[in-house]
Amino acid sequence: MKRVKAACICQTLHFMLKEDVGHDDAVMQVEQELEHYKKNLERNHIQYKITEQTNQPDGSIIIKVIKQYNSSPVGDYLDQQS
Repeated sequence: MKRVKAACICQTLHFMLKEDVGHDDAVMQVEQELEHYKKNLERNHIQYKITEQTNQPDGSIIIKVIKQYNSSPVGDYLDQQS
């Protein structure tokens, strides 16, 4: 028999600008979308760690995140240095 001792998923997410709005509004929306993403993780009690956040020249944002997979324990995945 096997049991999951620890599990996380690593993702690279690109929060891209919307093309149908002005540039300044699109940049603001991207920042709000990122904050909403973080709040959703916290509201759903998903453990996570953003290991890298890069603002792109066009105003979009790329993040690298390690987050809890399903409801599995995270072990020491979130303790690791980026």
